[in-house]
Amino acid sequence: MNDPVHFVDEMLQGILIAHPDQLTTVDGNLRCIVKTNKEKKNKVGIATGGGSGHLPLFLGYVGDGLLDGCAVGGVFQSPSSDQMLEVTKSIDQGAGVLYIYGNYGGDIMNFDMAAEMADMEGIKVAQVIAGEDVASAPKGEEGKRRGVAGIFYAFKIAGALAGEMASLEEVKRIAEKTCANIRTMGVALTACIVPEAGRASFTIGDNEMEIGMGIHGEPGIRRGALQKADDIVQQMADKILADLPYEKGDEVSVLLNGLGATPKEELYIMARKLHEILKAKGISVFNTYVGEFATSMEMAGASISLLKLDGELKRLLSKPANSPFFTQVQL
Repeated sequence: MNDPVHFVDEMLQGILIAHPDQLTTVDGNLRCIVKTNKEKKNKVGIATGGGSGHLPLFLGYVGDGLLDGCAVGGVFQSPSSDQMLEVTKSIDQGAGVLYIYGNYGGDIMNFDMAAEMADMEGIKVAQVIAGEDVASAPKGEEGKRRGVAGIFYAFKIAGALAGEMASLEEVKRIAEKTCANIRTMGVALTACIVPEAGRASFTIGDNEMEIGMGIHGEPGIRRGALQKADDIVQQMADKILADLPYEKGDEVSVLLNGLGATPKEELYIMARKLHEILKAKGISVFNTYVGEFATSMEMAGASISLLKLDGELKRLLSKPANSPFFTQVQL
């Protein structure tokens, strides 16, 4: 890093330099990122926003078949309502705008304000809040759960339907349906450092892990001695599968997400065990994503997300998409 105060803006400048054909700003505002090429008239615009430090969340999914814009906050900080409004105005093509974002207090407050201001400007806005982290609230209190890596599925599927020129109501419906069928759990092995703070956000022993820890260091459900990969995956899978619940005969998409400092090799070891568990339970896997989808600066750890599929979700998930951080051909 250079000066930590400039960390986010310098990062954004680098991304824009690297991907000028895909991403641009709204009137030069680095914190308001939109697609370089405008979509067709009367297409629903999809926007998100959130704190930096989680690449490719959130701006990494601005692209074809995905999101149209993103408001960017400081590290682990919500973007402002004014930034969100500027993104909203830029991506509105006459059919309204859908906000999809994580279940965090600052984001909810600022997105609500942005939606009210957009309404005064004649732009219809709908909102979907993602919260699928099973460790953050018990079953029956899903509305209190954090949104983590599984929000990727909402971006992908809602973006696919919006590309088919569906109405705002339909795009909101499919985003809500997607969120209702995702479950996630993570494990953290190390802390991370917020640049401007200059120190670790929490402490954890060299030979410890915390099951269920959130991407900002929020408490998990159990801290203890570091275990082998298979044992960790078994514990996470047991919690996830029991929560929806996922049952014999279901078909799922699997997402193995690294939190920033976990080698991809280790994620593939986890994927191997998870597939073994799912097969034993009679749950079929349609596809598997492995990589970094929602990180936490340089935190070591990983998360598992499962999306229960039906014909509609599977069709939309299969469609192509392209952004600086995620590309998919037709599955």
